Amino acid sequence: MAVPIISIFSAGDYEASISRGAEALKSGGLVVLPTETVYGASGSLTNPQALTKLRALRGDGANKPFTIHLAHPSDAYQYLDPVNEYRERLIRKLWPGPVGLIFEVSPERRKAVAAELNVAETELYEGATITLRCPDHMVATDVIARFGGPVVLTTAGNSNPGATWRADQAAEELAGKVDLIFDAGPTKYSKPSTLLRVLEGRYEIVRQGVYDERIIERLLRTTILFVCSGNTCRSPMAEGLARHILLEKLSVTDLELERRGISVISAGSFAMPGAKATPQAVQAAKELGVDLSHHRSRPLTVELIHQADMIYTMGRSHAFQVMALVPSATGKVATLDPAGDIEDPIGSDVQTYQALAGQLVKLIDKRLKEDILANVKEPVAGVSQ
Repeated sequence: MAVPIISIFSAGDYEASISRGAEALKSGGLVVLPTETVYGASGSLTNPQALTKLRALRGDGANKPFTIHLAHPSDAYQYLDPVNEYRERLIRKLWPGPVGLIFEVSPERRKAVAAELNVAETELYEGATITLRCPDHMVATDVIARFGGPVVLTTAGNSNPGATWRADQAAEELAGKVDLIFDAGPTKYSKPSTLLRVLEGRYEIVRQGVYDERIIERLLRTTILFVCSGNTCRSPMAEGLARHILLEKLSVTDLELERRGISVISAGSFAMPGAKATPQAVQAAKELGVDLSHHRSRPLTVELIHQADMIYTMGRSHAFQVMALVPSATGKVATLDPAGDIEDPIGSDVQTYQALAGQLVKLIDKRLKEDILANVKEPVAGVSQ
């Protein structure tokens, strides 16, 4: 009997398609779901019939637990001990994405979670650890969320990293083994997901995949970006003042701030690279304990926008320019002053710059309290092997 295929691009009713996938999982069936790396056969962890079929499909290593796939990063907490800031940061910064995280869990917590789900502890945990993943694919996470229970996946059919996905071929290969296939075209990446073992205050790479150490380290940082026009007045002053405020609030040195994974940078939407901060900006900042003498301007780029966690612009036009370069950045862009634009002081006297510095301190202090400092508790250090 042919396996039904839902082509997500031509499905007339997306919500009905998602519901169909969730219902198949609830009945103990297997549903092939797309992720950003592979297509996986998914089943309900709490349904013995589904687990039996998944083990038969996986073959080797059939007695090992499957990786639990999550609809939302926060769903991880139901399987773990209370997480510290470092583990929470890994969850928040790397998910959704092509990363599996291996966590060690205490015996008491393992026993409690297994009892709550009414499954054997060995179905969840391999020894003292559990492997979780939150895929970056809307179809997979929507089906999992609609199902509402723990879902596990194993690679399905002709879905290997780098292979060309064809739903019709998978349907032939998986006939009688799965109940439904979602077809969302080729996967985003041609490599497997990266697998990290989470340790105390660090991680180690168990399997290198889409993300290498360089990408992981960059993603784990908190980067604050200030944007103005030329990157010689407003944004460099904001950058220096923000760093100064963070050092005081956290009672740390520059080096310790770096160890906490916090970067403060600035750029200009029309900046020419390499220009110095204006003398008036240097003087006004110096009076507040900030040294801008080594500042050199840089233009706003797509890479900087992607790197940033929060982007504060001096005016609405700068926010529009950020979003024109990277439309998906909308959620992390805000004008520094919600009440309106901060005027460009270029060509003004030092008193104007001094007034600007005072204005920036108040605005930045408020923004940092609301958006950054609430999430900073402990040093964040990543060590991979």
